[in-house]
Amino acid sequence: MQRSLILLKPDAVTKKLCGKVIARFEEAGLVIRGVKMIHLQPALLREHYAHIADKPFYPEVEKFMGSTPVIALVLEGDDVVAKVRDMLGVTDSRKAAPGTIRSELGVDQMVNVAHASDSPETAEKEVKRFFRKEELFDY
Repeated sequence: MQRSLILLKPDAVTKKLCGKVIARFEEAGLVIRGVKMIHLQPALLREHYAHIADKPFYPEVEKFMGSTPVIALVLEGDDVVAKVRDMLGVTDSRKAAPGTIRSELGVDQMVNVAHASDSPETAEKEVKRFFRKEELFDY
């Protein structure tokens, strides 16, 4: 079984979309292994977004992602990383395929409902970044 990190972004929280998104993941057969609401601090955001931290648009990303608490989830399932990314659609909500979460609920490249791990290797690192071992549950 594979695990993936999902961050329900500030737009999902403020628009009260978290339940809808989580329900879609569960209806697809994915299992929640961890969930919590957290306020992302700048140091954690810089670590998480290290691959874009030197880009001119990064301060806007940090401001947005730190603007409200987010919901962090660890989902588990067969090929969960690819499955979640297919369900979400491409990063830019304006270009996401009809029927995907981002096409239905997102706004643009940044305001796009959720972050999801992009590979099994990244997922492993991201899960450890946001969750302690005792915050993950097998049942």
